[in-house]
Amino acid sequence: MQTRYDAVIVGGGHNGLVAAAYLARAGLRPVVLEARSTVGGAATTETPWGPDYKMTSLAYVMSLMPQEIITDLRLRDFGYRVVPMGPSYLPLPDGKRSLTLSGDPAADHEQLSKFSARDAAAYPKYSAWLKDIADKLHPLLLKQPPKVGSRRPMDLLGQAKLAWGMRDLDVRGSADVTRLFTMSIADLLDDWFESPEVKGLMCVNGIIGTWAGPYEPGTAYVMMHHTIGDAGDGAMTGNFGSWGYPIGGMGAVSRAIADSARSFGAEILVDSPVARILTRDGRATGVVLADGTQVDADVVVAATHPKITFLDQLDRQELPEEFVRDIERWRSRSGMVKVNVALDSLPEFSADPDLPSVVYSGAIEISPTMDYVERAFVDAREGRAAQAPFSDSVIPSTVDPSLAPEGHHVMSMFTQWVPHTWADDPRPDELEAYADRVVEQYELIAPGFTDKILHRQVIGPHEMQTEYHLIGGNMTHGELSVDQLFHMRPAPGYADFTTPIAGLYQSSSATHGGGGVTGIAGLQASQRVLHDRKRRSLRRSS
Repeated sequence: MQTRYDAVIVGGGHNGLVAAAYLARAGLRPVVLEARSTVGGAATTETPWGPDYKMTSLAYVMSLMPQEIITDLRLRDFGYRVVPMGPSYLPLPDGKRSLTLSGDPAADHEQLSKFSARDAAAYPKYSAWLKDIADKLHPLLLKQPPKVGSRRPMDLLGQAKLAWGMRDLDVRGSADVTRLFTMSIADLLDDWFESPEVKGLMCVNGIIGTWAGPYEPGTAYVMMHHTIGDAGDGAMTGNFGSWGYPIGGMGAVSRAIADSARSFGAEILVDSPVARILTRDGRATGVVLADGTQVDADVVVAATHPKITFLDQLDRQELPEEFVRDIERWRSRSGMVKVNVALDSLPEFSADPDLPSVVYSGAIEISPTMDYVERAFVDAREGRAAQAPFSDSVIPSTVDPSLAPEGHHVMSMFTQWVPHTWADDPRPDELEAYADRVVEQYELIAPGFTDKILHRQVIGPHEMQTEYHLIGGNMTHGELSVDQLFHMRPAPGYADFTTPIAGLYQSSSATHGGGGVTGIAGLQASQRVLHDRKRRSLRRSS
């Protein structure tokens, strides 16, 4: 490798790759340094049981990636293809009833009417209300957060631009947004619906990947975060945003971005862990790898968790005391567990013996009521793995036969919760027992499910932290709580993708736009680098 580049990107997750691609596209010579033997971070396709079964081990569906990234980086030319998911399906534990929401108004009305005529009538109004707010909030994902509270002229201008951009929000709209940011998903759903089963299915997006049960304030926003995106095809469809499966698994998305970056001239090196970020006189000058190799650059972009960047790879004395304190307090708890299985055939649900094939291509939920989901969280909060876990599962091989042999399938179960402390205190026996209980929940609604399992992979918080460098086992690098969003993400005054070190930038999922495989942080960080670079050039020439 060379020892001098225009930019070093620390971490080859999808955001780091997006940043590298944009910088190379602008004419710079960037290098991506990834500690693991493959790029993609949480967005990888792996073969834990040999080459016949391809498993998306962690992140498992696409949404929120802006069309701008897909077009600018020519991702489709490099194999990027996303197929929309099917309906959301909730088979109930009694083995007799189920609820399916597909986005088709007539079909959804019929399904909801089985549980509540009132809820069936309310659902279109609720969907329209959410979409209206989503349309107003969606543009914020691609805006650089201003330095709220700063009195510097340029920062005041940024705050004014933000306020002007939100001028379409009237008094009622502002109140609705405030509610979404502060309410629990339980309170929000209670305002609209009465059926426990309907609310059980609809609370899922409010707690997925979150260290919070449905009754915790702020979970209504988590739901909105999962509502305002699209499936990465640039088109927002259905009532609750659109999600999709990348053909080839999530690793195909990372590979497409990496190939795009290389096509523009970026260099990508795996098995290259960074030990230290080098600085001189308050400015980043490069990095040192774990093997002692020094790589010099005027720009360093950190796509790693902020605690790794600022508390491990930098000397804390180089940073403002308040900033260090903010990073130390940064919360990235999770308690989630991925249970991935290979199946010899599709599960057969007793509530629907003739389940349409399209339903198998959607999300299969174990969330019969909000109280069921809340009980799972309370178990973990009290220090024990959930006795009856919540699970959000997909079977991507129903639309992508390349993932499994003919007739066989791979199933990804995103489950919650175990104690978040298991990230530092692994409990392998208890983790396996928890995974057994996840399987038991599916056995209740699909008798014979256990016998269909050929292989099983269990990834808990400790594995996520040690093998994938996800501190706390949190795939979003930080909880999506109100106090960790927008201008607070990851620290006040530094939500603009800069850091207290000149020439050092952030592009991890802990920055604004993070949460899901979006690429937004990589896009925004690269734009900030290029903006600052242009400004310095103009100063030198004047």
